[in-house]
Amino acid sequence: METRSYRLTFLTPAFLGDAEQNARWRTPPIKHLLREWWRVAWMQKHGFRTDPGGIDDMRAAEGRLFGNAWLGERDGGHRRSRIRLRLDSWQTGRLTTWESSREAKAFHPEVGKGGNGMPVGAELYLGYGPLNYDRQARGTGLKANAAIQPGESATLRIAAPAGEIERLDRVVAWIDRFGALGGRSRNGWGAFRLVPQGEPASSTSTDLPLRDWQDALVADWAHAIGADERGALVWQTKPFEDWHALMQAMAKLKIDFRTRFRFTTGRGAPRPEARHWLSYPVTNHDVRGWRNLRLPNSLRFTATEDEAGRLRGLVYHMPVRPTSNFRPDDRAIREVWQTVHAHLDHAEGLDRTSA
Repeated sequence: METRSYRLTFLTPAFLGDAEQNARWRTPPIKHLLREWWRVAWMQKHGFRTDPGGIDDMRAAEGRLFGNAWLGERDGGHRRSRIRLRLDSWQTGRLTTWESSREAKAFHPEVGKGGNGMPVGAELYLGYGPLNYDRQARGTGLKANAAIQPGESATLRIAAPAGEIERLDRVVAWIDRFGALGGRSRNGWGAFRLVPQGEPASSTSTDLPLRDWQDALVADWAHAIGADERGALVWQTKPFEDWHALMQAMAKLKIDFRTRFRFTTGRGAPRPEARHWLSYPVTNHDVRGWRNLRLPNSLRFTATEDEAGRLRGLVYHMPVRPTSNFRPDDRAIREVWQTVHAHLDHAEGLDRTSA
């Protein structure tokens, strides 16, 4: 076994809770994130094999490393995880009151009486669920008991078999760049830095796991970062001095690209419209036959830190084909994402980045 040590520091509030919905530092969500990106690393190494045989090989390798209760003796048998995680602190989150007075607004053209649009709370828009509207305080509030506030940090140690440590070094580098933890983590919440402590990690390639985004749509799970003829489908915002301003900018971006697709139907639509292929469900715009189905948005938002300690938003696309229950319309899905990519390429304050 070899061990790596990192300092994990949150950049934006994290809705990371225990069984009682109290915010608390915990290792299971970290291990889940490590496992998610390990799969991406495996796929990159094996040429993005998404055929049944390739998936079976990946699941066998995953089970041998992360533990399993399903492998037969030929593939290594049942075993406990060979990955060990340790946090030096399991303290509760200290963000107990939401500073709604600092919450910036973002104009949403589809809310308000008469359909004329109105400003909405940017943080509530991106964090609805863990956040809600407090009618008594007339502002955004925490739904649960607490959150982990920006700046909180802990030491994380990862132990793994020597033969796996180089791949995990690559995975950790990607997680430091793109990872987030907790509720609404795809909307920019729970973004963090993961900085190596002590001796540097072994020298290994950290090239991004890029695949042509249209080819990546063959799989119904996130296994690569999309790319087109211009390169990686990764965009970066200008720098911001605090996370409140960053959340306003990211809320505006999300509202802008979603509302480019106008609905012509309301409840019980007989067939999906363009915006339904971005994510589902959509409030007041359900599709007949899609009852209880969920399609997470494959365009992810997170935050990173520049050399001056300022925050920058990151937007990146990990293409996913909707499952067969949706009866996906491949042509419509490609047209929707082409429109989104073009919109982001021309969005004010947003630039493509290869880092």
